[in-house]
Amino acid sequence: MSKQMLWFLIFIVINTIITVVYFLYGFFKQKTKTRLITIRCIVMLCAPGVGLLLFFTSWLCYRIFFREDVDLSDVVFSKEREREIIRTNEERDRNVVPLEEAIEVAGNAALRGLVMNITQGDVEQLLSSISMALNSEDSETAHYAASVLQQTLSEFRLKVSKDYQAIQRQDEFFIERSHELINYMNRFLSQKVFSSTEQKAYVGVLENVATLIYEFGLETFTSDLYETVCLRLLEVEEYGKCNMWCDRAMNQFPEELSSYTCKLKLYFNTEQRDRFFATMEELKRSAIVIDKETLNLIRTFQ
Repeated sequence: MSKQMLWFLIFIVINTIITVVYFLYGFFKQKTKTRLITIRCIVMLCAPGVGLLLFFTSWLCYRIFFREDVDLSDVVFSKEREREIIRTNEERDRNVVPLEEAIEVAGNAALRGLVMNITQGDVEQLLSSISMALNSEDSETAHYAASVLQQTLSEFRLKVSKDYQAIQRQDEFFIERSHELINYMNRFLSQKVFSSTEQKAYVGVLENVATLIYEFGLETFTSDLYETVCLRLLEVEEYGKCNMWCDRAMNQFPEELSSYTCKLKLYFNTEQRDRFFATMEELKRSAIVIDKETLNLIRTFQ
């Protein structure tokens, strides 16, 4: 064996050892970036030396040129706070009622104006309120509400179909588009304005999109996204799938309150008392601060 071949083999062995060590470190220390680390390791193995030099150079440039200490000179950490007490406007508060109640009690003329004012704003956020006007005794109001609702839901169906097909092609931006589509769909699905069959079908689409993110962009998954998927599945009684996503949320975000509340809501709806209280005990032993909604849920089940 020539001397050059010997040095080449030594170089390959060293490169392989560095790659394996990096992979093991990433696998056990940075589980949320497993896919990214795997791709880097493949590059380092296929391009010995070059791949390692590339990643090291990019890391070094980041440390030198882009990482800066935060200037905290203007930040005040004093715990003293000034509380400004503003006197309540009692006259205004007496005339303020929830939108749903206003629709129920308003007369025909007032209801027409109310529905028209609603549709001048962000219609997507008020679909459930608009749907209540469909039962109005005033045919003009009911017709107008039905037209607005039908048009908005038709736009939703068209956009979801178009975006879902684009996402399935999995181009370089499909992860970002998947997040945008889930947020868009959730604004509609959370208001429950579809029929039970259509609601269940679109929740299935939402879960499919979330699965693509989970498989190809796990590092972009957030606890809020897990909660969204779990709650929508829970509403259509897909308890098996909901339990799977609850487990995934707990594995990736064991220190987030939403990981526990999703499980608690699932066990509450399926009347699994033993699992509910076991999860509740785990939550109590953790350092997570429990909010008012979770406390009310626990009191209700007890």
